[in-house]
Amino acid sequence: MIKEFKEFIARGNVIDLAVGVIIGGAFTSIVKSLVDYLINPLIGIFIGGIDFSDWVFRVGDATFRFGSFINAVINFLIVAFIVFLLVKGVNRFLIRKKEEEATVTTPEVQLLEEIRDLLKK
Repeated sequence: MIKEFKEFIARGNVIDLAVGVIIGGAFTSIVKSLVDYLINPLIGIFIGGIDFSDWVFRVGDATFRFGSFINAVINFLIVAFIVFLLVKGVNRFLIRKKEEEATVTTPEVQLLEEIRDLLKK
């Protein structure tokens, strides 16, 4: 059982997932500080503030803080957009790299292409 557990943990998928979760946690704090300290104040300049947390409504003794929910949704949309831009940039880089690798032909491929062209004639 211990051997199977070691094999399970040593699998690439489990390790990749663990690394992804750890990096994701660290990345979350970076993006949250970017949103809280740079983007929200910038948006606040144009609309006169972005803090809706004081917006509440009451029904009897219950208080519904829907303004905090609005803040959370806005922050989520900003974070999602930033992550989208980052992924888009990384994908663009990877596609260019793959295209460069695809254009490089080996001598064997060049020889086969020459033979093919001669056979067509």
